[in-house]
Amino acid sequence: MSNFFRIFVTFCIIAGITIIFFVSQLYSEVRDDTDKIVHYKPPIATQIFDKKNRLVANLFEEEFRFYASFEEIPPRLIEALLAIEDTLFFEHPGVNLDAIVRAMIKNIKNARYAEGGSTITQQLIKNVALTRDKTIERKIKEMLLALQIETILSKEEILERYLNHTYFGHGFYGIKTASIGYFRKDMDELSLKEMAMLVSLPRAPSFYDPTKNYDFSLGRANNVLQRMYELGWIDKDEYDLSMAEKPIVYNDTLTKNVAPYVVDEVQRQLSGISDLKKGGYKIYLNIDLDYQALAEEALYFGYEQILARHKKDETLQDKLNGAFVVLESGTGNILALVGGVDYKKSNFNRATQSKRQIGSSVKPYLYLTAVNSGLGQNYEIPDIARTYEYRVNGERKKWQPKNYTSSLKGFVTLRESLTKSLNLATINLVEEVGFDRMYSGILNYGFSNVPKDLTISLGSFVASPLEMARNFMVFSNYGVVIDPQLMNKIEDINGNVAYFKPDTHELTESKQSYLIVDILQNVINNGSGRRAKVEGLEVAGKTGTTNDNVDAWFCGFSPSIEAIVWYGKDDNTPMGYSETGGVAPAPAFSYFFTKLLELEPGLPRKFKKPEGVGDKVINGERFLYTDRSPLKYKERETSSEILF
Repeated sequence: MSNFFRIFVTFCIIAGITIIFFVSQLYSEVRDDTDKIVHYKPPIATQIFDKKNRLVANLFEEEFRFYASFEEIPPRLIEALLAIEDTLFFEHPGVNLDAIVRAMIKNIKNARYAEGGSTITQQLIKNVALTRDKTIERKIKEMLLALQIETILSKEEILERYLNHTYFGHGFYGIKTASIGYFRKDMDELSLKEMAMLVSLPRAPSFYDPTKNYDFSLGRANNVLQRMYELGWIDKDEYDLSMAEKPIVYNDTLTKNVAPYVVDEVQRQLSGISDLKKGGYKIYLNIDLDYQALAEEALYFGYEQILARHKKDETLQDKLNGAFVVLESGTGNILALVGGVDYKKSNFNRATQSKRQIGSSVKPYLYLTAVNSGLGQNYEIPDIARTYEYRVNGERKKWQPKNYTSSLKGFVTLRESLTKSLNLATINLVEEVGFDRMYSGILNYGFSNVPKDLTISLGSFVASPLEMARNFMVFSNYGVVIDPQLMNKIEDINGNVAYFKPDTHELTESKQSYLIVDILQNVINNGSGRRAKVEGLEVAGKTGTTNDNVDAWFCGFSPSIEAIVWYGKDDNTPMGYSETGGVAPAPAFSYFFTKLLELEPGLPRKFKKPEGVGDKVINGERFLYTDRSPLKYKERETSSEILF
């Protein structure tokens, strides 16, 4: 044996061992990547729906994806994909050697990397487990892993993973996402041409994005159809019909967020779910998008009216804002939640995050405590001025509260005092009933951080509009407060459902609450809330104004729906002269309910009087009473009585 031959044999043995060692090393490495594909678990977008199952928003992080099982994917779509990407997919073991050889020859002829020859299995591996580096080492890893994966997963499982992981342009990951995103269709509704357009995208998703390059997208889809026809997978009629079609393509936003203040609050309340934006949840709200749109419209209506009254104040437009909350009184369901007049300018949610002084909106609660202590609607209290002296850090101070107008009415009934929102009479009522009783009542109705002094009579403490909506249910729901619920249920990707069940608090008897509801109707018919009237609908409510018109509230309700409206400036400075609760928010309240009646003409229109409420006319004025809150009789009374 010649020396040359021995050297050659030795070289071959060493080379063989090296190759075996190299391949073995690579095989050892790719085993670690197998789990990424076999146990594939991509991030899946969460969807939020309103009470009528209409999409409110999509939530996602880096990748916007909906997952589709293989059974959901139409066979025609699979054929279109294989025609253009991997015709022999169901025949090769994961690697197509013929395609690789053809690609190598083409690359040599072009003196550059022009074609890869990768199967769909290899493409899946490259996208999920490996880098996109064009190196021999990565290519060998890719082939080894493809051969291994094909022994573990079925062809259908590989296709399912490929079609769900692949990027289809425009921010869409997965075939289901692209179908809904580009065409607003489920996959079983797609035409053959639309399917061809979709399967064309993975090769160059940005270039073939039909929202950017429609003609190029059509051209690429026609190539897919031509290939399907050549393979005999479609007939001439299908081919001609599809070639002539020009599908409608939509350029929608990914989130489709139509109620951003609501969506922000959902995320805040569900912040404890770590995979909220990638776990594929379905969140069903109590929000009604029709109510939401009306509330947004009504809030902006009132906003523009305020601006129109103060045209010379150039800074008002930048600082003025508002909030609108709508509840279903009998359930506590939040039907609308608007945290500002323009989310794009400010995403701060004033409906839930802003704590503002409630002003005279506190008065119904004080009068409810008064009637529960045994006073009747016609009980008289003095509307007279008082001066209160007190000390702060040893310094002597005076408090001299006033009515909104300078007039004093002497003795007035509870009904008249609340109807006209008399400050002085209310303060005297608090003292007469007892401050401790009134203070405990305020806390019992749901308010917190309440100062322990007489300023509570005028609503010196703060609450958010949503908190006001919750607490005002003691009137709109006749004594029963149900914690407001934004969400009805949440469903995880496996179909498990969790329902949101609110806590219920019975704070007073329905007949006692109705004594105040009756007065609150009078507030709108004859008092400070006249601008809140709604033609053809009984409504009740209370205005609320703080010092110097810094905050303006209207808290009101119909027989079934409650609405809280607030306006103010974000810097807590005055809005301007006359911007009271009866002027600023009351018209927005009226606007909302007027439009709501057009939307839902069957809405309950009249309040129902509970059992145990009596009705008596005294000196020409009607008063209601219960056994707990009897009327005071006078010698000159004339009465007619009905007891329910």
